[in-house]
Amino acid sequence: MTSFTLSREHEDFRAVVREFAAETIAPQASEWDRKHEFPVEAVRAMGDLGLFGLTAPEEYGGAGGDFTSLCVAIEEIGRVDQSLGITLEAAVGLGINPLQVFGTPEQKDRWLPDLVAGRALAGFGLTEPGSGSDAGGLHTRAELRDGSWVVNGAKQFITNSGSDLTSLVTVAARTGERPDGRPELSSIVVPAGTPGFVAEPAYDKLGWHASDTHPLSLTDVRVPEDHLLGVRGRGLAQFLATLDDGRVAIAALAVGCIQACLEMSTQYAGERTTFDVPIGSKQGVAFGIADLAVMAAGARALTYQAAAIKDAGGAAAEFKQAAAIAKLYATESAVTATRVATQVFGGYGFMEEYPVARFYRDAKVLEIGEGTSEVQRMVIARGLGLPVE
Repeated sequence: MTSFTLSREHEDFRAVVREFAAETIAPQASEWDRKHEFPVEAVRAMGDLGLFGLTAPEEYGGAGGDFTSLCVAIEEIGRVDQSLGITLEAAVGLGINPLQVFGTPEQKDRWLPDLVAGRALAGFGLTEPGSGSDAGGLHTRAELRDGSWVVNGAKQFITNSGSDLTSLVTVAARTGERPDGRPELSSIVVPAGTPGFVAEPAYDKLGWHASDTHPLSLTDVRVPEDHLLGVRGRGLAQFLATLDDGRVAIAALAVGCIQACLEMSTQYAGERTTFDVPIGSKQGVAFGIADLAVMAAGARALTYQAAAIKDAGGAAAEFKQAAAIAKLYATESAVTATRVATQVFGGYGFMEEYPVARFYRDAKVLEIGEGTSEVQRMVIARGLGLPVE
């Protein structure tokens, strides 16, 4: 199995992102959350720091770096604000990567420079109201008519799809039928502003209040034939490969959440006193915080192990299994970590003036996005050779 060790360069990079997050994001994160405000200027500042181009080729303005560096950045941004952590994760994993991996030279030249620089964002239109985790059960259709794709359908829960920076959404659609009767699935790039493409009003979400998330409607949306992304009919394989990467990135976001809970709880337990002693001197509190340290260490190890497999060009099956394990453990641990941290804070943990309340609300969706915990267990079981349905 591929082993991993974060290099000195990775740790130096972590320090840079941590300082940026502390100075630029942390002071305003609670206000953005309270106002449900997508912080355009903060996102642009992330672009100026080069965070959106970490894994992109230098010819498009990227750093040509490794996947591990992206995970480090997501962890550190997520440590202060999960909303901006998911903005970065989705912008790269779901917006840039499909174009970078499957796009034509012309498509890359047209869209990647702005996306890599953080001047623009892209969404990934996969989930639909009636399909959920069933990526193959799409109803959105794209028909080729007179040299153009005409797209009709609806998408839901699409990140970075309706912000002032959104430039395009890659839409998963049925483009025909296979000989065996199964739907032919393909990816179509739909630029923002195309007639018939509408980002409906943003969701009123439980958490991730500063993240841009919309349902989409597509009514006779017409784009040129060359907006097909990758090979026609290979959409499902593209989606699944994209989601494998995304699962590790979500795991990194969860690691940031756990680390935040550990740090906040440790500080609070050392300062808050009852009966004239710090609450951290009580085993009931101290042991809970010790469990947070174990969760952080375990989730971080699994996440960067999976990232190392990708960076080393490991076998697809090995990476898929590692990604599912990391995503499952890290996200479920994050939900538990926020519950433990809120309990450490007691009544104050229930108050929005303390960031722990925000992390508590933000954590739950980690078990859902990029494949639910149930889907991860199914992937892991299949990887073990079990005939699970």
